[in-house]
Amino acid sequence: MLSKKVNGGVIMATTEFGMKVRMELLKRNITNKQLADMLGISSAYLSDILRGRRDAFEQKKRIAKILEIKEEVKS
Repeated sequence: MLSKKVNGGVIMATTEFGMKVRMELLKRNITNKQLADMLGISSAYLSDILRGRRDAFEQKKRIAKILEIKEEVKS
């Protein structure tokens, strides 16, 4: 688990996969809500996946495919 500084200096825990996804979303100007809609899941559930609170192997594979992240997605 890694830490990332966000708006207002708040620290939130995230995974390496989550950080890569967030960087790619920023590059593509896509919001978490938009990605969640593409996946057919809630933005809260997506946030849990990116923070490592949910072990959603199939969703991680779909996220990697949508964002063309070339990395091995671990279960």
